[in-house]
Amino acid sequence: MSTTERASAPAGAPPTITAKAAMGWMHTARFFTTAAQLHQLPAVDVPEIAFVGRSNAGKSTAINTLTQQRQLAFASKKPGRTQHINLFALGRQNTTDAVLADLPGYGYAAVSREDKLRWQRVMLNYLVSRESLTAIVLLCDPRLGLTELDEALLDAVRPRVEAGLKFLVLLTKADKLTRAEQTKALSIIRLQAGGGEVRLFSALKKQGVDDVALLLWQWCHPPGAAADTPGAAEAPSPPES
Repeated sequence: MSTTERASAPAGAPPTITAKAAMGWMHTARFFTTAAQLHQLPAVDVPEIAFVGRSNAGKSTAINTLTQQRQLAFASKKPGRTQHINLFALGRQNTTDAVLADLPGYGYAAVSREDKLRWQRVMLNYLVSRESLTAIVLLCDPRLGLTELDEALLDAVRPRVEAGLKFLVLLTKADKLTRAEQTKALSIIRLQAGGGEVRLFSALKKQGVDDVALLLWQWCHPPGAAADTPGAAEAPSPPES
């Protein structure tokens, strides 16, 4: 059955929704707030999904493709220069039922070692202590595979993953691989991911876009949640300036 078709979900399974509806939900994304430090982020009582990855892994492009907005996530002309956590609200107007967090890219040589270490600490603190964090999307260029920093990140969040935190390794720029290379990359990263979801993704070819939108919707609307439809909660207030 196509992911664009609605299917009956077995008992205890996530609520069903069409991929088209999930893409419509992603399209509601709008800027919420930005923070240079962890303590500046407002507390939210809805699921929060963090997008993380190396500075050149295509993170901003993936977010913009999923939300069908050309400039929602900012991509600096100098990778590694963007050093803020940006939050985007999802849900109908004046309501929020999930939040996307765009974390600064890491591992690029354009910033000083001091800045790198500072942001690694901020990101680590966010990933291990952010109470509303529900899932992590780790973006990876399959031609490079998981780097040492990627693996260190997965090791750091493993206790939370074992406690129920969802995570997805998104293999971006999949259009640059042959079909055989895609299959090989999936097999390798699945072994390294240790039980997390792994998906191929191409912003250029729109490969995997619908499936990822559907997966994120399901993660944000688990069975028994207060609402199974987008836009059920009041929008949180941004921090005072």
